[in-house]
Amino acid sequence: MINNENILTVAAGFPSPAENYIEEKLNLDKHLIKNKESTFFVRVSGDSMINVGIFDNDILVVDRSLVPVRQSIVIASIDGELVVKKLVKDKIKKDFYLKSENKNYPDIRLNSNSDTIIWGIVTYTIHSLV
Repeated sequence: MINNENILTVAAGFPSPAENYIEEKLNLDKHLIKNKESTFFVRVSGDSMINVGIFDNDILVVDRSLVPVRQSIVIASIDGELVVKKLVKDKIKKDFYLKSENKNYPDIRLNSNSDTIIWGIVTYTIHSLV
């Protein structure tokens, strides 16, 4: 959790005449968390989701109170191991699977052979630009 940092207002188009204007103290809880009691941070390990902007070492904001819908980015527990994937419904078979967003990784079919639980929904990703 990051609190009490300053937020500067900057122009993304034309320069602002109000240089060095400090708007408010930064509170990430206020901007990134809707359900404080059910929200967690998890760190990503791997590159299976790079095509949706989730990279190795990113921090994900995960809300466990949300109900997953088709195309949600989810944290799933598969036989006790947590993974981040996109929840997709097969149009033909009508069953669900977990899709990697990197062609080098296979999709994971959800079936009765594995103990799979949708642990939470990813609401934000935080990563460094340098």
